Amino acid sequence: MLRRRNPFGRWQAFATRAAIGLLQGQVRRRSIPLLLVCALALAWASVPAAGADLHTLEIVSKSGVHVFSVELAVTDAERARGLMFRRELPDGKGMLFDFGRDQEVAMWMKNTLIPLDMLFITADGRILRIAERTEPMSARIIPSGGPVRAVLELIGGTAKKYGIAAGDRVAHPWFR
Repeated sequence: MLRRRNPFGRWQAFATRAAIGLLQGQVRRRSIPLLLVCALALAWASVPAAGADLHTLEIVSKSGVHVFSVELAVTDAERARGLMFRRELPDGKGMLFDFGRDQEVAMWMKNTLIPLDMLFITADGRILRIAERTEPMSARIIPSGGPVRAVLELIGGTAKKYGIAAGDRVAHPWFR
């Protein structure tokens, strides 16, 4: 969820206007197939990619070892899209953003419909900082607070629920 333009913005706006017009009886018959295509595109945009690989990640905290299944965001496009447009994120699931090396990063919640906990993780797997229950749809910048290799996004409230805190360790092949 880096600061990027939403490639689906125009289609979403068109589909919304078309759906309102259809409900008001203002859409021509020949527009209905296009409306259906737009609706399918919106549905596709709001769910994870079919066959998205899930990877296991463990967080070792004072309260124990917590196992999560995460999608990986490694390309610029994957990092830019992140968890945007998702209507839900089940407990125990998340997305891990890889930045390749320790660096200052900033995230945001634009087009993200659900509150998230963002865990900023250094190259050695230590949680540097946690931004808890970030505000959905906000354009406010959420800084890492120092150099990090990755960011783990989990459903809001997860860190508090499991007692995960800064300084805890994350076990995943990306971290040495």
